[in-house]
Amino acid sequence: MAVNLRKVGIVGCGFVGSATAFALMQSGLFSEIVMLDADRAKAEGEALDISHGLPFSRPASIYAGDYDDIADAAIVIITAGAAQKPGETRLDLIKKNVGIFKSIIPQISARNFKGILLVVANPVDVLTYAAKKLSGLSDDRVFGSGTVLDSARLRYNLSKHLGVDPRSIHAFIIGEHGDSEFAAWSSANVSGIEISRFCEMRGYYHDHDVAMENIAEDVKNAAYDIISKKHATYYGIAMSAKRICEAIVRDEKSILPVSSIQHGRYGINDVALSIPVIVGKDGIESEVPFALNDEEIEKLRASAKTLKEVIKSCDLEEG
Repeated sequence: MAVNLRKVGIVGCGFVGSATAFALMQSGLFSEIVMLDADRAKAEGEALDISHGLPFSRPASIYAGDYDDIADAAIVIITAGAAQKPGETRLDLIKKNVGIFKSIIPQISARNFKGILLVVANPVDVLTYAAKKLSGLSDDRVFGSGTVLDSARLRYNLSKHLGVDPRSIHAFIIGEHGDSEFAAWSSANVSGIEISRFCEMRGYYHDHDVAMENIAEDVKNAAYDIISKKHATYYGIAMSAKRICEAIVRDEKSILPVSSIQHGRYGINDVALSIPVIVGKDGIESEVPFALNDEEIEKLRASAKTLKEVIKSCDLEEG
């Protein structure tokens, strides 16, 4: 079955899945959006609600479907997963969501799926690793949203601090999408101007390092802050998923910090985490020679170690 480049499937119709479908509808990237959920009525309701906005957008078919309906999709976005309950540990949640993936991923791969699998559900790095192991697809076609949103939050916070357009800021959060993530300051710049120098241009001559670390810490805690106020985050990640889809569908060769399986960069193997790569129509097209200083390399290795310890508890290493 040939891949339909104008078709996307979304598995999971909670806040994130529905917001992603809405963002994709407005983008005009796809002419067919298929929504799947364990609760079929939920998928039908969300698809109908979003479809009612089509007269203000571009022509598309948005409907609730099943796994057969997404077999030929160019991209399948997986947002399905359980939310953490009071008293439940992070590891309990991870095991629960890996269990959900064990029911979802084989359904997709059994239909000879030839598109790209984009994991958005959390914890995204562990679930990206699970999706790769469970699907049998090549590494370039299975990746997660990773730190694309974290990096956008970093650029947004820096833009407010420096008084400059966030689109002119080039800076990445790398590693785990979680508590061990960090900002790669050694490569950060504003249109080619080193961050520290740009800070001085804007009148910040003192405590530059402290300010930068506070900004990075705010990024790390952003989701916790939003959840404490509105109980969930979904608009930012929906826009991040849309951005990744743009890079794929338009074959942009964009450099994005998606979560991907590592094969030796910085001495890291057999774990999924985020380092910038080139993303195009075939998925991850290549790594980039992303420069890190010695301290950042150690932080990245520590982040990988943290993730590997979690993976060991999920019985995924042997597939």
